[in-house]
Amino acid sequence: MLRIGITGGIGSGKSTVAGIFSVLGIPVYNSDNASKRLMAGNENLKRNIIASFGESSYVNGTLNRKYLAVQVFNDPKKLILLNSLVHPATINDARQWMEKQKSVYVIKEAALIFESGSNEFLDFVIGVQSPRELRIERALKRDNVTREEIEARMKLQMDEDEKMKRCNFIIVNDEQQMLIPQVLSLHEKLLKEGS
Repeated sequence: MLRIGITGGIGSGKSTVAGIFSVLGIPVYNSDNASKRLMAGNENLKRNIIASFGESSYVNGTLNRKYLAVQVFNDPKKLILLNSLVHPATINDARQWMEKQKSVYVIKEAALIFESGSNEFLDFVIGVQSPRELRIERALKRDNVTREEIEARMKLQMDEDEKMKRCNFIIVNDEQQMLIPQVLSLHEKLLKEGS
């Protein structure tokens, strides 16, 4: 079974592309959802977050997202610390999930595939590429945040050109080229590669 990553910057359309693969019957692991689930339910991870960021990290046992967001988005060192706690747990969870799948290939969707080092256990990585302004526009509509907040988050991620250079395949999501034919073409390649 091939293990495939899908990555791209904020607003690139990773989830849209992953959704198309899912419709084609390919199992998709969403790292964002998994990390939220693990931060809420993995007792070891919860203890480590509280030890690193204080009791305010959780309110009545529930993750205090706003508190943590303020902590990490204003301090790159704290973001690195949080990622150093969450990434290993998510990578381990993804590996266990992949082992249970019965498919020619599986997909792990994650914004930080290269930054977290999870590319080391993937066979191929697909990059979803979109123009910067379009990505900002999408994130503004989706996330209910300011342009400044989006740009600050973008600065914390790997440079988009560098990220795309590291990918094995690129899907262009610029609202000019059709997405589905690109995904179908790649789906056929991966089915052949994995069989």
